[in-house]
Amino acid sequence: MTFETLFSLAGVVAMTGWLCLLVSPRIPLWSDLIAGMILPVVLSLGYLALLILPSSDGGGGFGSLAEVMALFSHEQAALAGWVHFLAFDLFIGAWACRKARSEGLRFRLVAPCLPLIFLFGPAGLLAFQAVRAVRSRMRQV
Repeated sequence: MTFETLFSLAGVVAMTGWLCLLVSPRIPLWSDLIAGMILPVVLSLGYLALLILPSSDGGGGFGSLAEVMALFSHEQAALAGWVHFLAFDLFIGAWACRKARSEGLRFRLVAPCLPLIFLFGPAGLLAFQAVRAVRSRMRQV
């Protein structure tokens, strides 16, 4: 299987999880199981396989920005990095949905945070935390 095929497959897996999150108010238990556990684990196993598989590409590392740029110039490392992002962003999106439900936060307030988590990871997490903080503040008043 080519790296391009694996890239496409990882995208389909992640998008399936994000679709589950979008309908999570209707199927919370399934969403938690699929998007919050199963698919992040599948992506993580793919990531681990990419790390373990021998790579003919040499060079790069994590000691400097130049080394990171050199590392991600190789297909296998770039794909591993992409799958890493997909797995973690999906996990955080599922966590946000679970957290919102447990705190009684309406999904309509969480929904705009989900694309931000998907596209911009930490910025989406900050948006979700801001929504939680504003709601908490409003309850105290």
